Amino acid sequence: MQRILLIILILGLALFKEVIGVQAAELPIFDAHIHYSQDTWEVVSPKEAIAILRKAGVIQALVSSSNDEGTQKLYAEAPDLIIPELRPYRKRGEISSWIHDESILTYLEERLKKYSYVAIGEFHVSGADADLPVVRRTVQLAKQHGLMLHAHSDADAVERMFRQDPEARILWAHAGFERPSRVGEMMRRYKNLWADLAVRRDVAPNDQVTPEWREIFLEFPDRFMIGTDTYVPDRWNVVVSNANWARKWLAGLPPEVAERIAYKNGETVLTAAFSKRR
Repeated sequence: MQRILLIILILGLALFKEVIGVQAAELPIFDAHIHYSQDTWEVVSPKEAIAILRKAGVIQALVSSSNDEGTQKLYAEAPDLIIPELRPYRKRGEISSWIHDESILTYLEERLKKYSYVAIGEFHVSGADADLPVVRRTVQLAKQHGLMLHAHSDADAVERMFRQDPEARILWAHAGFERPSRVGEMMRRYKNLWADLAVRRDVAPNDQVTPEWREIFLEFPDRFMIGTDTYVPDRWNVVVSNANWARKWLAGLPPEVAERIAYKNGETVLTAAFSKRR
């Protein structure tokens, strides 16, 4: 009798794992880190880009571009799919120069008057550069317009931006490329800090979430989002595979946590905020 019960238990666990695996394999994805810059739209049309996102099972994507025309092209093609954010780069090559260029502020102000966005970013700033006048004004613009900041920054720069505006809402690109314990420290300190996981292969190097990341995901299930980062045209070739890879490692998390990271956090934080602005 005990042997029969043991067999039933084993079969039940196997079936449970199979069901969870199937559910994870079908998870919709909110991609919180997509770029569609000029060098991309010259080779991948808006229709083709949208088709790639839909093939990947992406239900919505946070999109920015250099310059902003790329974002507007995708939004016009699929307003149900695209959540626009405003990048402070007018062309390639401004990643490091924008923080010293006051004309960027005029560009941001003009675009903010013309279109609706959910965030300013993704922009690059590190350390003490976050206290430069152009970055300070960018933080002020986000506060003025009720926008998030999508920052490719180290922890130091994130802390400086929060000192400028303690109520700022920051989406931390690539989780700052910081170790999971540091990410956890930052999230405990700042209630309005979220992170995208673009290009973070260390999360699940063998398609299995590492113990360190699992601990942080379980502590902060509502603070992480999936991302691809199509920073060059060739990265559009990995949108589908990146979504599928995410589904593999998400299958190792409790279903409610997997759903939050896969798409629900993006909907709650970004879609809801943008819906109020349209």
